[in-house]
Amino acid sequence: MSRARLLTVCSYAALISTVFMGCSSQSQPAAGTAPAPAGGSTPTAPAATAPAAPAPSKPAEPVTLTLLIGSTGTAYPATQAVAAEAEKKLNIKIKFDIKPDGTEGDNLVKTRLATGEMADILYYNSGSLLRALNPEENFVDLTKEPFMANPLDSYKETVTSNGKVFGVPGGSSNVGGILYNKKVYAELGLTVPKTWAEFIANSDKIKAAGKIAIIGSFKTTWTSQLFVLGNHYNVQAQVPSFVQDYTANKAKYATTPAALRGFEMTSEVFQKNYYNKDFLATTYDTALKMLAEGTGVQYPMLTSAIDALAQNYPDKVKDIGVFPTPSDNASINGFTVWMPSSYYINKKSKNIDAAKKFVDFLLSPEGQKAYMSKSKANGPYVVKGIKVPDDAYEGVKDMQPYFDNGKTAPALEFVSPVKGPNLESILIEVGTGQKSPADAAADYDKDVRKQAQQLNLAGW
Repeated sequence: MSRARLLTVCSYAALISTVFMGCSSQSQPAAGTAPAPAGGSTPTAPAATAPAAPAPSKPAEPVTLTLLIGSTGTAYPATQAVAAEAEKKLNIKIKFDIKPDGTEGDNLVKTRLATGEMADILYYNSGSLLRALNPEENFVDLTKEPFMANPLDSYKETVTSNGKVFGVPGGSSNVGGILYNKKVYAELGLTVPKTWAEFIANSDKIKAAGKIAIIGSFKTTWTSQLFVLGNHYNVQAQVPSFVQDYTANKAKYATTPAALRGFEMTSEVFQKNYYNKDFLATTYDTALKMLAEGTGVQYPMLTSAIDALAQNYPDKVKDIGVFPTPSDNASINGFTVWMPSSYYINKKSKNIDAAKKFVDFLLSPEGQKAYMSKSKANGPYVVKGIKVPDDAYEGVKDMQPYFDNGKTAPALEFVSPVKGPNLESILIEVGTGQKSPADAAADYDKDVRKQAQQLNLAGW
């Protein structure tokens, strides 16, 4: 074969090969590469030489945490709302374990801790009930976690043991003070009292107008305690060492004038006939009706009552406000706070890091927004930067400035394990004129001694 002919044959073969390869690349594009553009142009490189893209990876399996919580109230649905967001954002799934309320629930928690069967996270009381669970042995110390900069110091006191912080808050606070009918106050030209003397003057004007100045509901016996319990902010402001000394058996109600004052308040309002005539037969529910309708104007109570008012008297709840139990000094004016229950991480959990991520998310603005979507506030929140929403109850809005300005103190039961079982019955005796404030306070000091000795507290 001549040289010229050989070159012609080889060129022809090369052309056929190129066309074949080009057609092949257009009919089956390789995974991860674009098909040839319209118009018949060919890829710059044959498909057979293009590297295959990796197969898409499967999503990571979520970490599942167990959370023990009661189902009564709004904490459960609110925590469910946070959990739904946490699963999307953190890939952490919450499996809820429902516990009973009351003593049965307390016993279950103690049993689970003792047997090592506690959930990864526990939702439980703050304060003295936490201390009964031996938190240093059973729960993770959160003191140095960055997210612990978010809760207010007044809250952290209630979940602290031996200088270590163990809990993060669930929901809003709840204060003890004087609920009042704003509409009647306006009609009578009254202003919120800053001192006990001003409170008495307001009560005189209300009584003179033919209305019940102070609602008593002693048929529901625990309601007899509110002047003493709500006065604790005033005690703490005047005697900063009272909690520590009281717990150590170094301070007494009967011998601490600021603490005795709550007993004297209970007596004085009875002596001045401010109560409704049938206050011994009046229940909590009836008292709320009187307050909502304006037949009774002031009611020593916890702000958890605002929820009940909203449910039963939705068109009246806007008329209800709250102010602190007044002291004798206008410069001492603040709320005694009942702190929310808390989330605690089980020290024996196998998923401590994931549990920390969950509670960190809970404290974030996004987590708090999810929580609030299912739980309306009975008081301001105890997380920095989280304000009560615009649609909050009027009474709740009244409290916010006190929290913003640090004019709050936890109720005694959150910072001391010492509380006698007979306070309500002793105060009914005071509030009906059967016993003097001094004698009643001395009786209560004896009552708490029995309980402190049962708890084996030092100094008792």
